[in-house]
Amino acid sequence: MSITIQPFAQQHVAGAAELERQCFAVPWTEGALREELENPNALFLAAVDTESGETVGYLGCHQILDEGYIANVAVSFRHRRQGIGGRLVRELIERAKAKGASFLTLEVRISNEAAIALYRRYGFRPVGTRPNFYEKPREDALLMTLEFVENNTNERTEVR
Repeated sequence: MSITIQPFAQQHVAGAAELERQCFAVPWTEGALREELENPNALFLAAVDTESGETVGYLGCHQILDEGYIANVAVSFRHRRQGIGGRLVRELIERAKAKGASFLTLEVRISNEAAIALYRRYGFRPVGTRPNFYEKPREDALLMTLEFVENNTNERTEVR
């Protein structure tokens, strides 16, 4: 199977809504995802199976000025453990840096060890918790951030 990472577009909305229903207890609706197509602060990406055209993963981020907030990362159950989530995160990091982001931040269920390990691989570090952030079931969120800082030569680099 060949996967491409693409900018989120109308043809990805239905697939992303299905991923939301699969992956999250409180999913975003198709309408909410469609609204992101018109949001100038949205930086959403889709992972697409090039053979079937199926949206097998997606990532949503909002960048306001130099601050990036990852809203959702979802990969279909049958396509997990194939590097798709990592490809989405890596592509987002590159696009956010190109748009002048100083950092990316996200919340993740404290029990989601696989996702936490993925984010750590890309340089995200725990910076706090948000008590009772999630519902169904109620659970704390781990707040993780990846900072981009200027080094002595004024080039942007990621902190690892």
